[in-house]
Amino acid sequence: MNAAVYTQYGTPDVLQIRSIAKPSPKEHEILINIHATAATSGDCRLRKADPFGVRLFFGLFKPRLSVLGGVFSGEIEAVGAGVTRFSVGDLVFGSTTMAFGAYAEYLCLPETGPIAPKPTALTHSEAASLPFGGATALRFLQKAHLRAGQKVLIYGASGAIGTAAVQIAKYFGAEVTAVCSTQNLELVRSLGADHVIDYTQTDFSKNGLHFDVVYETVNKASVSACAAVVKKGGTLILGAAMLREMLQGTGFSIRRGFQLIAGPITPVAADILFLQKMAETGHLKPVIDQEYPLQRIADAHRYVEQGRKRGNVVVSLIPGTVY
Repeated sequence: MNAAVYTQYGTPDVLQIRSIAKPSPKEHEILINIHATAATSGDCRLRKADPFGVRLFFGLFKPRLSVLGGVFSGEIEAVGAGVTRFSVGDLVFGSTTMAFGAYAEYLCLPETGPIAPKPTALTHSEAASLPFGGATALRFLQKAHLRAGQKVLIYGASGAIGTAAVQIAKYFGAEVTAVCSTQNLELVRSLGADHVIDYTQTDFSKNGLHFDVVYETVNKASVSACAAVVKKGGTLILGAAMLREMLQGTGFSIRRGFQLIAGPITPVAADILFLQKMAETGHLKPVIDQEYPLQRIADAHRYVEQGRKRGNVVVSLIPGTVY
């Protein structure tokens, strides 16, 4: 089977299309024919081992896992012994968690993993765009115990996580203020944001507003600015923070009396089923900026690293569907 393989850390050019062995499902595993995946910021960080600490978990001198790709949508081609949750021919979408491997035509995963039936109204490309941002935003907002009537500020509202966070927060009944650039104001309004702030024109931390939950999704706003607008007793989510920002956030949370939530999120099956329900009822809409064929995976990574994408960058593995 074809796969995008990397054997060393580095620029997007380390990703090479190669033929590798097709996997076979073991007991309680399903074999998925991948139709679409996504190039995410997480994939890019692993590809270049940024931060350096990534190497402690994924290989000090070279990557232990040669195939990236953490989300997918596709069709089950075979099932291992004992599988009861899915059948051959089922259309599914979900997350590979730390196994990765979705930059390939086939992938084996445990049937109990974060996998759900593909929303019937969505294409494979649309379905593959949901799990990364959707599951991340869902878990963080659930940890914050976001509830109806609360006020939430979402910084980086036009990215993969931000676009999902806006929609999920509205689904929970919150009043959403979204922060993004000028060209993305209408996009986040269309997703349900009650208020929008153009960060190129207005400093959100100096307008006198305070929020029950502040969710910084991209690690671009300063921790001090975010902390300044959290209500006492509220919650600050630093969804993309590195160690330095986490330490800063901890200090602010102690001094100012709010909860800090940060660190990695690992999706579970219930998360993907929740996203499926939202998508089926029209409460979660895919946002896709660009779509590339697998053969141009390096270009997809280069586009993600520009830091200006709207929503998601999808990668198609079905020949002839993307030009």
